Amino acid sequence: MDVSGASAMRDAYEMLMALQHADSFFPGGGVSFSWSLETLHADRMVASSSQLAEFVEGQLRNRWATCDAGALVAAHRAQGQLDRIAAVDAIIEAMTLATELREGSKRAGNALLTVHAKLDTAGATEYRDRVRTRDAHGHLPVVQGMVWRAAGMPEDICRAASAHALCTGLVSAALRMGFIGHVDAQKVLIRMRPVLVELLGQEPTDVDGLHAYTPQAEIAAMRHEVQDARLFAN
Repeated sequence: MDVSGASAMRDAYEMLMALQHADSFFPGGGVSFSWSLETLHADRMVASSSQLAEFVEGQLRNRWATCDAGALVAAHRAQGQLDRIAAVDAIIEAMTLATELREGSKRAGNALLTVHAKLDTAGATEYRDRVRTRDAHGHLPVVQGMVWRAAGMPEDICRAASAHALCTGLVSAALRMGFIGHVDAQKVLIRMRPVLVELLGQEPTDVDGLHAYTPQAEIAAMRHEVQDARLFAN
């Protein structure tokens, strides 16, 4: 097989891995979370497909691109060195002020760790043990960077999978709440595509410069625990 044929096979393999790991069918626990959307919908602040699209874009630009993506890349570049990964984890723990968002990130990350431990992904069992002994936190973007690298996914593919998973998770939550339909959900994802291309074309934020500014979502998350009826964990 020539070099171009081998490269095409590798690209196809990586694409299939990304499709598997970013799919909502993958049992990573993400369906339990709305990431503040449930409270914002109850307050009628996000009640239409256009408002949903604005919310998703805000989360992508002001949290994912400036914080989560950088943490994912730092964990990916740690090359399985658990102490370095745990240090990134500690930064995300300190930066996530809203309890429900902080605990949601850790629950989702631990769910992903558990699945990868069962899949025998290198380092997943050892890092899960650290989380259990409170020597690490297991935040979702950190775990994504670690286990996806161990599974063989390149850095750029991991970033794309993470961004896509965030978008589909938020749109899926809106569907479950019933304020958009399936066609509108696809329209929101199409509207996000150029945003994702733009953000994925940027250099990821260095771990020392991680930052986020999503006050509306954080305040909504803080209020979520006192809601009378709740479908999601945050």
